[in-house]
Amino acid sequence: MQFDSFSEFLAMGGYGFYVWLSIGVCLLCMVLLVIASKIEKRRLLKIIRKESARKERMRKARQAKRTTAG
Repeated sequence: MQFDSFSEFLAMGGYGFYVWLSIGVCLLCMVLLVIASKIEKRRLLKIIRKESARKERMRKARQAKRTTAG
């Protein structure tokens, strides 16, 4: 499909509103997906750090218990 002017390109043969609306909705969904993924990654990394710190505290407590008991 070839357009003679930029306004014809925007009009998309009378379907411009639907075409540009669908493109806008798609772009919005992709942006929201990226944002949600980054938020989820940050949340998971925080959980992993907390769990790792907890395991390290437990390991140190076990070692301390062995040295005082033995």
